[in-house]
Amino acid sequence: MPATRIALPATATKGEVIEIKTLINHVMETGFRRDNGGNVIPRNIITRFTCTYVGEEIFAMDLFTGVAANPFVAFTTIATETGDMVFTWTDQNGAVTREQRRLTVT
Repeated sequence: MPATRIALPATATKGEVIEIKTLINHVMETGFRRDNGGNVIPRNIITRFTCTYVGEEIFAMDLFTGVAANPFVAFTTIATETGDMVFTWTDQNGAVTREQRRLTVT
């Protein structure tokens, strides 16, 4: 499972706009490069990233071969209630990396 980093506040005030930052360690190999022997390095990319907050999708994006290794994504949302944020990265083969963080709203 690739290593991930997620930065978001542990607590927020109801109605506050919060910033969420994520990074996943992944090679994001395009399939266009060749190794030292001239062989094509197989494509290996993350194709989808989503984030849900208390069960509702708040952010989603499709990724393609133009995305650099170790994709960094930052986005904002409004703190509405205490609940879990679930971050999901899916690669081209259907493998899923999932992380969960709790946001406490006061």
